[in-house]
Amino acid sequence: MIEVKVTNEQVDRAMRELKRKLIKEGLFKELSRRKFYIKPSVARRIKRSQAEKVRKKEAARERDRMLR
Repeated sequence: MIEVKVTNEQVDRAMRELKRKLIKEGLFKELSRRKFYIKPSVARRIKRSQAEKVRKKEAARERDRMLR
């Protein structure tokens, strides 16, 4: 459970800290992911394309390192 203590009645600061913690936890990504149902076949396709993007990005970084 995420807790944020409010000190000296600084509610705005506590709200910012709570938002940071929720982002770090990945809550907002999870909410947007669960907003609509995604068929398993579509989910696999999305996962595969994201993995391909990561591989391409890593390959580009490796090429840049080799050129330096």
